[in-house]
Amino acid sequence: MQTRVRSVPHASTRQRWVATALLLGGSLALLSPQAHAQGADIFKDADLALGKQLIAEHKCVACHVSKVGGDGSAMYKPLGKINTAGLLRGMVEMCNTTMNLGMFPEDVSAVAAVLNRDHYKFK
Repeated sequence: MQTRVRSVPHASTRQRWVATALLLGGSLALLSPQAHAQGADIFKDADLALGKQLIAEHKCVACHVSKVGGDGSAMYKPLGKINTAGLLRGMVEMCNTTMNLGMFPEDVSAVAAVLNRDHYKFK
């Protein structure tokens, strides 16, 4: 018996990125209700120097530029969806997972802490 595989239209990288972000963002909200309530105190023990190093090492800015253009800063605060420190950390984890970066949880927190310090400024 022959199995037929249905052809699926090829999605662009940006479309896959957005779909993944939406799915993960919704999952984060369902799996971690406290993510909405978490303040920047989740970053209190984060290693900011490590976060800065990881952002450079993984070429995060170049990836953001390739996705949104300009200097890549339009990636931050997308349509108001990232409005708590917990959701910011979740989005960094999503990048870690989808880009297969292999960062440990403390690495993800370090990167998110740098983004919070430089862009989001959650208290």
